[in-house]
Amino acid sequence: MARRLEFHNQRAQLRVSESSRFYHTLLRNFYKFLVPPNRSVVELGSGTGDLLAAVQPELGVGIDFSPAMVEIASKRHPELTFIESDVDSFSGGQSFDYLLMSDLVNDLPDVQRTLTRALKFAHKDSRIVLNFFNNLWRPILTLAIWLGLKAPTLLPNWLSKSDMENLLDLAGWEVVKTDERILIPIKIPFIASFINRWVAPLPLIRHLSLAVFVVARPKPAPDSGHQFTCSVVVPARNEAGNIENAIQRTVELGAGTELIFIEGHSTDNTWDTILQMQEKYSARNIVAMQQTTKGKGGACREAFAKASGDILFILDADLTMPPEELPKFYEVIRSGQAEFANGVRLVYPMEDEAMRFFNIIGNHFFSKAFTWLLGQHIKDTLCGTKVMTRKNYEQIAVNRNYFGEFDPFGDFDLIFGAAKQNLKIQDIPIRYGARTYGDTNINRWRHGMILLRMTLFAAQRLKFLKLS
Repeated sequence: MARRLEFHNQRAQLRVSESSRFYHTLLRNFYKFLVPPNRSVVELGSGTGDLLAAVQPELGVGIDFSPAMVEIASKRHPELTFIESDVDSFSGGQSFDYLLMSDLVNDLPDVQRTLTRALKFAHKDSRIVLNFFNNLWRPILTLAIWLGLKAPTLLPNWLSKSDMENLLDLAGWEVVKTDERILIPIKIPFIASFINRWVAPLPLIRHLSLAVFVVARPKPAPDSGHQFTCSVVVPARNEAGNIENAIQRTVELGAGTELIFIEGHSTDNTWDTILQMQEKYSARNIVAMQQTTKGKGGACREAFAKASGDILFILDADLTMPPEELPKFYEVIRSGQAEFANGVRLVYPMEDEAMRFFNIIGNHFFSKAFTWLLGQHIKDTLCGTKVMTRKNYEQIAVNRNYFGEFDPFGDFDLIFGAAKQNLKIQDIPIRYGARTYGDTNINRWRHGMILLRMTLFAAQRLKFLKLS
């Protein structure tokens, strides 16, 4: 410990100039992408404080065991708080939305112990964001130190991604997503920026990047059995024959269920049917709305704005996703197993005519694309049923400007928003049935091209980031 402290105190002044190097600029910019602004943030091993300042926290606290580093950071960023301490002995008693550990785990004497102690800074919705060096770069970084291109270090830990995931698991954290960044860590005009933005994130190539990033959350606490109110939103366009079935087959969930039917410019008698069913089933909490915007995405946003439940559901009015499956989604969100429950139609056998061949091919393509885009496994992007808490939906809605109003269907808008907010996404397999009334509102070729364009657009906002 004394040797580490002496080493970092001696290097404190050099760290100021090193902080302006190209690699650290790339790091700061990617942390700005991962960490939403105006949150409470603590950085463990805060060094000069530049990275903590870069994420624009509402409340920012840096903890470093080097008094020389703390003195420098306090002068550079007087708007932030810096504390001389190590994680083990610090007892501030405050929890934070985000915990940062940049280039720290490679230097720690006991990574698992530090990650375990870091839980005292976390509440149930906190996120820890950390990065470490890719094992493949070991000989390159050794040479870079010898040539003076990289700051020297004490004997580092060389951890694989699986090592890091295991250590987080042992320490009480659950991995939400992973990513790899920075293929060229030194500034080569045009070339470095181009490759780091457009080449480094590509499948297979990304595994060669220097920095491995992990976002994790505290493991959910044991199930308390607490129940929540629910709002089930049913967008309905030309679905008159399915309205009564939707009511009959949707069970009461949790502490009470609100059914919101939002009719979207139908040419049949869907609206009249909704009103009739609302009167017929007056014992149920049924809300009737007429959509003012266009598309399923607009319908869901309008209905969510009016919903009163703690947990928000989307149920397609064609009932190809059986309403009887909704309790599965409720339990996943209620228990804290996940923060965004996504229906999956591609696990169990489907009824005849439930999904055409080219639709299946398209769904598999988008599954692969989204798993790469989000850093989380997702098997079915286009199942209409998605469930989340009101609190998490409001975070997605508030930050919707990052992507803009680009999605008429609403599925991608919610998935991308959930990923940007670092929510834990969980696939929920369901039995997908054939439509029993009416015709689909989806044109597989025209709408497929729209979905492809949206995927390419989102890739620029989630993967091909300009970091320099």
